[in-house]
Amino acid sequence: MVLSASHKPKVSLHLSDPSRSFYSSGDKLSGSVQLQAAQPCRLSGLRVSAAGCAHVQHRKNRSQEVEYLKYEEELRLEELLEKDGCFLLPAGKSFSFQFGFELPPPGHLVSSYKGKFGYIRYYVRAELDRPSHHALHCEQEFEVEEPLDVNRPELLAPAACSKQKKVTCMFIPDGQVSISAKIDRKGFCEGEEISVNAKFENTCSRIVVPKAAIVAKHSYVADGHTKVSVQKLAAVRGNHIISGMCDMWQGKTIRVPRLRPSLLGCDIIRVDYALMIYLHIPGSEKLVLELPLVIGTVPFSAVGSRTSSMSSGAGSLGSQGGSVSSWSSFPSAPPSYSNIHRDLRVRTPLLLDYDGAEDDEEDGGLVMKAPERFYAPPPAYREVDDAANKPENVS
Repeated sequence: MVLSASHKPKVSLHLSDPSRSFYSSGDKLSGSVQLQAAQPCRLSGLRVSAAGCAHVQHRKNRSQEVEYLKYEEELRLEELLEKDGCFLLPAGKSFSFQFGFELPPPGHLVSSYKGKFGYIRYYVRAELDRPSHHALHCEQEFEVEEPLDVNRPELLAPAACSKQKKVTCMFIPDGQVSISAKIDRKGFCEGEEISVNAKFENTCSRIVVPKAAIVAKHSYVADGHTKVSVQKLAAVRGNHIISGMCDMWQGKTIRVPRLRPSLLGCDIIRVDYALMIYLHIPGSEKLVLELPLVIGTVPFSAVGSRTSSMSSGAGSLGSQGGSVSSWSSFPSAPPSYSNIHRDLRVRTPLLLDYDGAEDDEEDGGLVMKAPERFYAPPPAYREVDDAANKPENVS
């Protein structure tokens, strides 16, 4: 039988559960390979392989890869076996061949990822060999997401930090600013709110603005060189703090937006998160402190977590700075000058409040707010002639 080489057989690969969004370590991945030909053709073998690797490339001559998954299986084609040792695929019929394998156990896989300088990719490939012809390939990608439980003891422990900075003007000392901040735990999931306790002090002559933001740091390593990309994802801001005043955040919240989980187990790609709390100082560099965050996939459970969080945080606060060790003893925050006569304030442009962030669109500049003064009306009076009312002397 003469076979036409111009008509290639069709090869398609299908996973058993196409609606499944991701797999995790230890899961069973299965599917089928379907073959169909318009004309009869000879085959010499059918293989299914699976692979997963992390790849980083800074430039053309600087790249690195780490392999996390490798699997190969030869599918049996006996039902199509011919006498000459090749397999004959008849025309007009469709054949399906099943495959399946188990992903490596926990600790051997990392989550899928795609970034600016690298990716972590997993795929299944079917390869059909034909005598005297090039092999035919068919490929199907699948996502891997490793579970990350934020209820681990180390992620339930609070995080606290203090920082201060001396401010100068033309090399002349101009006071200082300081930040003390604390969050109750480090582990969060998408949609949860981070409660921030912070104290800001300003003894310099300028008006400063407290702000906070969730930032992501993507690190890529190739041939011993590291590239880092930083993104600001969500931000909040506080009231302006004038010279000689302080402000406090007591449970100010910032919501965790939709984020991919922290990527911690890969050797060449890493995604870390942090809560950045900072003071914008006009004419000077910002005072910045960062509290570590871990974005997980298993949400926080208050059952049994409160006790471990409180006990694990008791010792850590003392070692991270005495100024933030007794948050419960902080007095209530004083009223902010920015809230006085908000409807009747006089807005006078003073300094441009710009730090390259997206959270500065509200005011368009730092303003000095002067409350309107109300004076009491003068007391009622009348003219009285004391001489007229004085009784005459009786002689």
